[in-house]
Amino acid sequence: MENLTPTLVSWASILEDNTRAQAELAATMPFIHPHVALMPDAHLGLGATVGSVIPTLGAIIPAAVGVDIGCGMIAVRTQYTTDDLPADRAPVRQAIERAVPLNAGAANRTVSREHTELRLERLRALAGEAGFDPASYAQRWDLQLGTLGSGNHFIEVTADETGGVWLFLHSGSRGVGNRIAQKHIAVARELCAGEDLPDRDLAYLTEGTEEFDAYIREMQWAQTYALLNREEMMDRVVRQFGEWVDGVVERVEEINCHHNYTEPEHHYGRDVWLSRKGAINAEEGRPGLIPGSMGTASYVVVGKGDPVSLNSAPHGAGREYSRTRARKTFTADDLRAAMVGIEYRDSDAFIDEIPAAYKDIDQVMADAAELVDVRHVLRQLVNVKGD
Repeated sequence: MENLTPTLVSWASILEDNTRAQAELAATMPFIHPHVALMPDAHLGLGATVGSVIPTLGAIIPAAVGVDIGCGMIAVRTQYTTDDLPADRAPVRQAIERAVPLNAGAANRTVSREHTELRLERLRALAGEAGFDPASYAQRWDLQLGTLGSGNHFIEVTADETGGVWLFLHSGSRGVGNRIAQKHIAVARELCAGEDLPDRDLAYLTEGTEEFDAYIREMQWAQTYALLNREEMMDRVVRQFGEWVDGVVERVEEINCHHNYTEPEHHYGRDVWLSRKGAINAEEGRPGLIPGSMGTASYVVVGKGDPVSLNSAPHGAGREYSRTRARKTFTADDLRAAMVGIEYRDSDAFIDEIPAAYKDIDQVMADAAELVDVRHVLRQLVNVKGD
């Protein structure tokens, strides 16, 4: 851990100059208490750095939560081992791709599953309590429940160091969460238009105002949507995996955690709004998930409750190359070489997701050694992504 400024501490041994500069700006906001904590996977983001933990008093920065509200991970440990699996993994990848709509903007055509409808009923009730209509943001919000999205979102069949098989996926609140975030980022910019902000995307909402309350209500709804979206997809993945192995899947363990979200917490003697933008809750004893890239290890961890980190840990490897730079640097052949031994859909669309575009996950985890203990190391057997 390194003190970069009086209000910025960092666990990142790999830190680009522009990322550090962005984090330093965020840490100058007058309502930060006590400091911004920069995670080992930190990289440039919108206004606030991805991989940062931002505690605020009496205010909240919508861009510090980000546009994929509630994005996170879910993992299920099954009773199966790699010895139980069929040799040909292509059928399960293809079955998952049929069961879970992929890609940006993808949606289910209809809702016919009972467990899907039960989750939608819960979301409709919560939206009513929050006083807003999700359809005002995204008409197909209900049909996007149970869909993956694109970019760094994924579904995987993985194996731990003992050969135990885990089902693992990464996604968030889809189009409706994005539009909720964009709306409130714009509201914050408008309200702060007369202020001399270090970055317009550090515009904030003040606690006690209607705008603040509306954001909190809708943001919390989107966080629930993200949580249920991951549950919905996992139900489908479990079913497809069970058919592949011709057995009933026991959920020996299940972990579902956000890494883009805000909630009230108590740190350094004060009640704050803690925004984790690319970070997980790592309070003492809390299980968590830290993925690598599509071709590198992921980790099942347990938090150590480090107070200086504000009980936080990294959310993944963190990008080292922008998507544009990655596409100019790497080729489809490079991606194929990186994915040897992993069943995946061979597509040029995934070049910007090549493992080499991300930080070394082993270094990230070494930097995080005082934040979490590693319980399991997961290696991909099957990878599913959206274009």
